[in-house]
Amino acid sequence: MQEYTLYLKIAEEAAFKSSEVLKKYFGSSFEISNKGPSDIVTEADKESEKIIISEITKNFPDHSILSEEAGLIDHKSEFQWILDPLDGTTNFAAGLPIFSVSIALYKNNKPFLGVIKNPVTNDLYTAVSGQGAFLNNKKISVSNETNLKSSLIVTGFPYNFNEITEELSKRFFDVMKSARGIRRLGSAALDLCYVASGIFEGFFEQNLKPWDTAAGVIIAEEAGACITDFKNNRYNPYMNEIVATNKLIHKSLIKVLK
Repeated sequence: MQEYTLYLKIAEEAAFKSSEVLKKYFGSSFEISNKGPSDIVTEADKESEKIIISEITKNFPDHSILSEEAGLIDHKSEFQWILDPLDGTTNFAAGLPIFSVSIALYKNNKPFLGVIKNPVTNDLYTAVSGQGAFLNNKKISVSNETNLKSSLIVTGFPYNFNEITEELSKRFFDVMKSARGIRRLGSAALDLCYVASGIFEGFFEQNLKPWDTAAGVIIAEEAGACITDFKNNRYNPYMNEIVATNKLIHKSLIKVLK
């Protein structure tokens, strides 16, 4: 058995079980709490997180875990799981069916595997370092569009948007004028998957957390994406800015974002 097989199996099982919880809550009444002026958490987030952490600790008790709600469970392991039990909580709470479960495994601080599941569509995106990226077990790849003017771009707005409105607005409108179109969906994990599968040519955002991008980055890179910060430095999930493209429009999009 190859090293990654068991890790991927457990990640997929955890994503499936947590997705069932989210589907149970979606469209029903549930408790919502505020973490900040625009940042919320629901019962569904917390229950989904418990299930994922339980699956991981049951199978890999010595592995470290970083999760949005629980924080860091540090076992000083070479393996660290990075979890978002519900990416797109605002959409979820509003009844908008664009949200996901995101599970990543890093080995010695390097991306090892990523699993992202959309509970509504049942789409499952997976990737293992060096093995390619897949949607429902079918290999995916980024688009082959070479012209930014013909590209569809996706973005998101950070929770502290009120503090940087002018900066955000300028970038948004500069990209809007330079591309075929720009969208804002509300789940960074899915945004990266849609770049990986060729729906979008590019994605950019700032002030994200590690759990927002850790799994999506692996999936997008394995599908052929180029991922950096706004200054074109190689990206890691602890950086403040992210630009992910099909490689072919990367320089053009970076130039606009600067």
